[in-house]
Amino acid sequence: MGDQYNLEKNVQPAIRRILDANLDRAREGLRIIEEWCRFGLNSIDLAHECKKLRQEIGGWHATELRMSRNTPNDPGTQLTHPQEEHRSDIEQLLQVNFCRLEEALRVLEEYGKIYNSQMALACKQIRYRVYTIESGILAYKRNQQLQDSYLYLVTSPEEKLVDIVEAALQGGLTLVQYRNKTADDITRLTEAKKLCEVCRRYGALFIVNDRVDLAIAVDADGVHLGQNDIPLNIARQLLGPQKLVGRSTTNQEEMERAIQEEADYIGVGPIYETPTKVGKKAVGLEYISYVVKNCPIPWFAIGGIDMQNCDEVLSAGALRVSVVRAIMQSEQPTLVTQYFLSQLSRYQTLRSHSILPEKV
Repeated sequence: MGDQYNLEKNVQPAIRRILDANLDRAREGLRIIEEWCRFGLNSIDLAHECKKLRQEIGGWHATELRMSRNTPNDPGTQLTHPQEEHRSDIEQLLQVNFCRLEEALRVLEEYGKIYNSQMALACKQIRYRVYTIESGILAYKRNQQLQDSYLYLVTSPEEKLVDIVEAALQGGLTLVQYRNKTADDITRLTEAKKLCEVCRRYGALFIVNDRVDLAIAVDADGVHLGQNDIPLNIARQLLGPQKLVGRSTTNQEEMERAIQEEADYIGVGPIYETPTKVGKKAVGLEYISYVVKNCPIPWFAIGGIDMQNCDEVLSAGALRVSVVRAIMQSEQPTLVTQYFLSQLSRYQTLRSHSILPEKV
């Protein structure tokens, strides 16, 4: 009986100290994430959710738990690791603090089952909400990068595929789609993996055409679907909510359906006839005029766009363009990329000053 009494006497203070330490740890991790949502992402919704969770966690930090703290005699204060002294980038900083937060919530959930079952249940529910915030931040970052991308390179089968794409990335390209309709799956997987790696090095988004399975296999940023591909909602379920899903459209009905299906962006075209879309009639500039007035999500004019007709497409109202041959078959992909980006930037400046006529 005496041994049992001594055990209980020692266990309860230890549990209170564990809960106190992990309540602090959870709130600290959340505050670090909240600051990035507020100042880095400028997302009031994500910052508010983090603040709300901090307050909920703080509500369980009772005086009894705070009074159990014994920092001078805590051996954990001396524990450290060299990796804790450096963060390579903001992604690693966020990842480390999400892990810290989720681990702390799991500890609170388990030890809370002994101390206070309501606390345990609350921390379990908060942990699931944290997972949602984590996915939300990843999705927010990708969508922001998509919003800031005005030139979209869609690849074609080329002997020096990776070299061409890297040259374009060196010219400032930030969005790449891997497209190869004829290769076997082993070739596609190999090429997609290499392209994904090079895009990661340059901080560019990497999208896979048609194949959700391939996008998952290489951890691409998303997938682009044609009208006859897998339904958009199923692609979203398979990829997860943090990845991008685009859809090709050729008319008003397809555009409106893509918006209803919550596509992240759409392709608009083909504006001109192109060998990459054999047998598909060009939609011309009229479709652009409709999309300008009616599309609330990012869209890219695509189809036969090159340096000779780019001005015409931009004058018609396009903000973003997607190109294939103009870069993939160029002898100087870096310079061609820079040319397109400079043209896109010029038209943005003209529009911002409201001095863009129908034809420039």
